[in-house]
Amino acid sequence: MTVPQRPINPPAMGWDCHVHVFDAAHPVQGGHYRPAQHDLADIESLARVHGVHHLVLVQPSVYGADNTVLLRALAREPGRHRGVVVVRRDIADAELDRMHALGVRGVRFNLVSPVGNGLQDLTALAPRLRERGWHVQWYARAEQLASIAALHESTGLTAVLDHLAGLGTATPPSDPAWTALRQLAAQGAWVKLSGWYRLQADAPYTQLSCNIQRVATEMRERLVWGSDWPHTAFSPDDLPDYASVWQPVVDTLGDALAARVRAAGAVLYA
Repeated sequence: MTVPQRPINPPAMGWDCHVHVFDAAHPVQGGHYRPAQHDLADIESLARVHGVHHLVLVQPSVYGADNTVLLRALAREPGRHRGVVVVRRDIADAELDRMHALGVRGVRFNLVSPVGNGLQDLTALAPRLRERGWHVQWYARAEQLASIAALHESTGLTAVLDHLAGLGTATPPSDPAWTALRQLAAQGAWVKLSGWYRLQADAPYTQLSCNIQRVATEMRERLVWGSDWPHTAFSPDDLPDYASVWQPVVDTLGDALAARVRAAGAVLYA
């Protein structure tokens, strides 16, 4: 059953840098799941209770490169929230400019979903992304970090790594992925503290404390937090409490650093 939503008392005007919106009537990728209705107003209301006033809407794999639902949500109040989209290499400059005006600040590459997008598009898009100051967000496994680091050596684009960069409980301290993370950190990459339940961990996610601390040490100030609402890995009647996916940040990093993480979206998504 759905548990009560407890306030988490973060600093005012905080950022939730990883949420999704869904329109149950909108077409989805063939063979993929059918999402329930999850409106922007729903997450705005929930986040506001917890002191979060800015959201980053991330394009889910279910819609592929059709960003209609995300852009329609941003258009309700252009400039308040931000977006990360999936695009094809032949997208028109005018469409990129329209997206930027609505609040889009990055493109996403999904290397985990069976309907994710291909790496070849990034090379073609890179010059136009640089012109607009956009970053590249990666949903990837830990073993793919080295390839991402090599790719970013030549793009001149900032990498943003979803869900603790894939460094879950199955990643040992000596894994080569940690070396790749250090290379990405030297390139100016960011990591999202999010998606704990995608990393072989169960609430209250204490199994990830050492990895969270190590990632924070490598990335320094380049950390943001995301709730991953509406938690598509769960059934609609058994969703995690919003507070429960923030608490690991406070428990591991302490109040002062956690507060900086909560505010850092204003820098990354300026």
